[in-house]
Amino acid sequence: MDDKARYSQAQADDLEERLIDFAVRIVRLSSSLPRTPAGKHVASQILRSGTSPAPNYGEARGAESHADFVHKFENCFERVK
Repeated sequence: MDDKARYSQAQADDLEERLIDFAVRIVRLSSSLPRTPAGKHVASQILRSGTSPAPNYGEARGAESHADFVHKFENCFERVK
């Protein structure tokens, strides 16, 4: 593996780790919301949108082609917006 590939792999690993850390923070945030109907609704929404990018990115990294990676990464990116 050349230096460029190692650097690229390190960047990808770093992004995946940051997405996992983000998901953990989202879980903590949702746990701290009030147990009112509105709080439960917001917690549910934020859990779904805030925890999905990490596994979606992991799936994108396992894509079998560049086009497949781009498609899966776009899906991941859409969830973060």
